[in-house]
Amino acid sequence: MDDTPKYRITATIAADGVVERSDVVGAVYGQTEGLLGDELDLRYLQRSSKVSRLNVEIESKEGRSIGTLEIGSRMDKPETAILAAALETIDQIGPCSATVEVRSIDDVRTAKRREVADRAKELLATGFGDGLDPGDIIAEVRESARTGEITTYEGLPAGPRVAVGDAIIVVEGRADVRRLLSFGIKNAIAVEGTDVPDAVAALSRERTTTALLDGDRGGELLLRELRQVADVDDVAFVPEGRSVEDLERSEVFEALREKVPADSLPDPGEETSPEDPDADEVSEAPAGTDRPPADGPADAVPDRSDESPDTLSEHVAATRDTGTVRLLDSGYELLEEHPIEDAFDAIEGADPLPTTVVLDGTLTQRLLDVAAQRGIGQVIARETGEFAKQPADVRVRLAEEFALVDA
Repeated sequence: MDDTPKYRITATIAADGVVERSDVVGAVYGQTEGLLGDELDLRYLQRSSKVSRLNVEIESKEGRSIGTLEIGSRMDKPETAILAAALETIDQIGPCSATVEVRSIDDVRTAKRREVADRAKELLATGFGDGLDPGDIIAEVRESARTGEITTYEGLPAGPRVAVGDAIIVVEGRADVRRLLSFGIKNAIAVEGTDVPDAVAALSRERTTTALLDGDRGGELLLRELRQVADVDDVAFVPEGRSVEDLERSEVFEALREKVPADSLPDPGEETSPEDPDADEVSEAPAGTDRPPADGPADAVPDRSDESPDTLSEHVAATRDTGTVRLLDSGYELLEEHPIEDAFDAIEGADPLPTTVVLDGTLTQRLLDVAAQRGIGQVIARETGEFAKQPADVRVRLAEEFALVDA
């Protein structure tokens, strides 16, 4: 007989007092006995190997006990759902009032398929040696020549031509450099934020410099900073609301072809005189952007505040489409901000310890586990992956919840 569970029921436990694992097990057996009849009696199901042993983790703190309860089921979906619902009828554990809430019923086979798929990708990349089809060789070599050459310049992500070429393209993040490399553009360097490093400022005075900016608030701030501390020759804008890392090849080259001289753009804070004959053209520029209108350069740039967000919703909005992770304290003050690919190391090594993490990306099992280990109370992510196990003491929320509130 196959002893592998088909489904895993995961429930959270909360008791108004100090209880132990044996109290939880006793409550489960005692309060479900006779509730569903003999065929769905928990002891009978275990004797017939239709459900697994109870897996209980419980800990007490400040006079309360919280934990998780897991049961593996080999029954069909309806029977498994009935058993899960029966667990929520438990209202007392030991001498204490308690609640049990089913958090998820996971298809164990789906999680295993995901593990198999991920491992298969690793094996496909590393486990076959020279087993390439002849037709794949040219494509692989070309792709490697484009994407496998990301380097660093003074510690910043850069293409291999940055150190030796006579022109550079300044972008915001590492993912932007990688995207341009995939299109054969090898002279991009990332500032990794909106605070322009001295190395980029120095390079801009020696090389022909083009700024390729995201079509969001971050792109605006980066342009302002570059124009204050660097010598930028041209500025290229991607479509409104888009990021360099999301663009297709044709869109990247179109943006670069349509770059405009930096000195044709207005200085930050410059105002248009009422007598200016070009004032009507200025009114056509989108509010809150440094972009020129389609028929000519703008004559004014609206002044926008650079104040840091002070609410959770504002942090979620500020992180959206930036490819970053923010670590916040209990008052929603920003402690640290990092690229999304550094999220695990940032959470693992955070000091002081954040209480909230805002993630513009996918919340994986690995990130969720390290958040639980560090004692982080909640994580807000753009989307979530498949969890084999979800810690009870980490609240997981989606960024779209805040978008609905803001709307």
